[in-house]
Amino acid sequence: MITIGSVVGVLLLIAIGVGVGVGVSKSHKSTSSSSALASSNTSGVVSQTNPNDPSTFVKDPALKQSFYGIAYTPYGSQLPTCNNTLEEVITDIQLLSQLTTRIRLYGADCNQSALVLEAIKQTKVNMSVFLGNYPAATDGGAAYVRQRDEITAALTTYGTANVAGVTVGNEFVLDYLTDNGGAQQDPNGSVGNIAAAMLLVNITDTITVMSSMGFGSIPIGNADAGSYFNTQILQGVKYGMANVHPWFANEAVADAAGWTAEFFATTNVAAAAALSNKPTMYIAETGWPTNSTTAAAETDGPSDASDANLQIYLDTFVCQANTNGTGYFFFEYFDETWKDIEFGGVEGYWGLFNSDRTLKNITIPDCVLS
Repeated sequence: MITIGSVVGVLLLIAIGVGVGVGVSKSHKSTSSSSALASSNTSGVVSQTNPNDPSTFVKDPALKQSFYGIAYTPYGSQLPTCNNTLEEVITDIQLLSQLTTRIRLYGADCNQSALVLEAIKQTKVNMSVFLGNYPAATDGGAAYVRQRDEITAALTTYGTANVAGVTVGNEFVLDYLTDNGGAQQDPNGSVGNIAAAMLLVNITDTITVMSSMGFGSIPIGNADAGSYFNTQILQGVKYGMANVHPWFANEAVADAAGWTAEFFATTNVAAAAALSNKPTMYIAETGWPTNSTTAAAETDGPSDASDANLQIYLDTFVCQANTNGTGYFFFEYFDETWKDIEFGGVEGYWGLFNSDRTLKNITIPDCVLS
């Protein structure tokens, strides 16, 4: 991913590992390219007792509803292709609902908000979704407005019953710092505050528009890399979502769960609690990759990308986070092959499922949330 140069102090090393490393992963999610989904096989297809009723799907005993939440982007939801389909999203919701009652989206392009809400409606599952608006700093607000209108159209059709929040911005501050002097800058410094001023225009507009349309009860939040939250932004939202990846902080997998919990508590939860509005904090992304298409990215230093190490992270993080009451979104639902084709390394291999929707060689932890 990114070769981290000489840095002074352990805390700065952690900040760079989480912030910059996750930033690279994030930029891959936001690109407008996509590629064909790997061919599904029969074990990646969800059976229904009534083929015309998606709510009659047969549950897989290997899946357990043990996750607080899972990060999800429907296949084909990148511009300009937009080749996502309701049929595939229904299959995804059928599988995801057996693992969690919450998902988070990153953006709203390609009608993904409406597709997800329609899939929840048809499957009749217990599922809440954090919708997402992924604005850019360089397009005069075009991406923000386009996605805002997609979100409001979906809410007009489906209402708010299955909507837990709307997240405006995904690593906006990290991206802006990276593009304007380097990611090692203070997110609350002069450049970070410029980024905050830009994003707060979008956040304020979302709050105003939602309220005017009768959706004012929906919490509005923001997502960024764990070390790159700007205080002004956090003061303007109801919740923050922090990407906290031990892989990009070069942690050994045996230490990864403990490191994630400590980093999140000290860097994100404590900082939010000190603000007058006390925004709720979630871990927006955390996980472990299972493969790499380049030798240089096969390990994070002490541990490799493998199903076995994903299993270790699942076993040490999920149930403990549930016990601690941590809100988190495991990264991610399935492998996204277009990331591998375009970027290589570990980028396409963070899923619990393979790209054909077959479960990887892992066992889902058994700590079902009540």
